[in-house]
Amino acid sequence: MTEVRTLLEGRGLVESPRWHGDRLYFSDWSAGEVVAVDATGSTEVVARVKSLPLCTAWLPDGRLVVVSSADGLLLRREPGGALVTHADLGRAAWNDVVADGRGNIYVNEVGFDPISGEASKPGSVSLVAADGSPRRVADGIAFPNGMAVTPDNATLIVADSYGHALVALDIGADGALSNRRQWADLGEAAAPDGICVDAEHAVWYADVPNERCVRVAEGGEVLQTVHLDRGGFACALGGPACRTLFIAAAEWRGMTEPEMVTPGSGRILATEVDVPGAGWP
Repeated sequence: MTEVRTLLEGRGLVESPRWHGDRLYFSDWSAGEVVAVDATGSTEVVARVKSLPLCTAWLPDGRLVVVSSADGLLLRREPGGALVTHADLGRAAWNDVVADGRGNIYVNEVGFDPISGEASKPGSVSLVAADGSPRRVADGIAFPNGMAVTPDNATLIVADSYGHALVALDIGADGALSNRRQWADLGEAAAPDGICVDAEHAVWYADVPNERCVRVAEGGEVLQTVHLDRGGFACALGGPACRTLFIAAAEWRGMTEPEMVTPGSGRILATEVDVPGAGWP
């Protein structure tokens, strides 16, 4: 059995784990906070944004960008800690974000009806250019969730939660996306959420209803499964050797519940893996 340890507990709906420097950063959607935690479990709130979703990415120059979905904004954290507008995305159901090694920022949006629990229209992916202007570069994804970029900056992989699949798109020289294809069929029971890639070009995906994280090869072969005692919302590889899989997990109640997760059930979990992380996030 894979040993899973608890790095931090007592949080709310935790998401968007990102390893940067010598700390793990994650979002607590319930608290409206972006939090950094070190190997000892010591924490620091680095940003406060009342938004749900609340996802983050690191730019190549070391600055943090934060999706403030409620305001339709992509915020940027300056070295002194101030949050400024990086891009005006417009009002939409913005969800996850990833930045590649060249500074391309991809943000996805979903057409989601929280009452019925169904997507009202297909989701899309937008590229935020260097001048802060967004443009749609992919659409027709049932429910785009976690995203990751391969280490060669050539491919964006998107978790389609309602499509039960990972979708791949080629990244052009100008950041545009093309050649959309199914990277892996995960089976109808799978609900992929946050993802990351490793040095063997496999993808780890977190799965809320199935309470697990799964490593898959292109095509969908299951290489490893980490079983959890609560929903896995997102995962990221990090640590000194980039061989620690960090998992944001909480007890899921449902999209239509006043509290989507059991208060205080949010945890940051960690387990060691054989293949180090690569690419982004």
